[in-house]
Amino acid sequence: MKRISIKTTQRKQAVDITNIVEKNIDIQNGIAVVYVPHTTAGVTINESYDKDVAFDLLNRLEELVPYSNNYRHLEGNSDAHIQASLIGSNVTIIIKDGKLKLGRWQGIFFMEFDGPRNREIYIKTMEG
Repeated sequence: MKRISIKTTQRKQAVDITNIVEKNIDIQNGIAVVYVPHTTAGVTINESYDKDVAFDLLNRLEELVPYSNNYRHLEGNSDAHIQASLIGSNVTIIIKDGKLKLGRWQGIFFMEFDGPRNREIYIKTMEG
């Protein structure tokens, strides 16, 4: 298992981590699990060719779960917790011939909802 540090620069941010994950593939065939151990961040697979897709995703999540909305959690980041739950904390990708089997336009995104922060992702590969 590999532990990778990520530094985000904004409160809400989508960071394309596809190249980071690819560089940490150490098997020829199997799966890679990318896991985010944070309650206010997540990971997802979506279009990486057009950067406006990630922008639109962040904006829509903000509309669905606004920053200020009479939340009970006292830290002031309930929106980030909810958005992270909607996105999820892990993705699984097939590895074939040492490469991630992503679709033509797909990329892997670290989704920051309460930054800027120093974050971590874990990458676990399993042969099969």
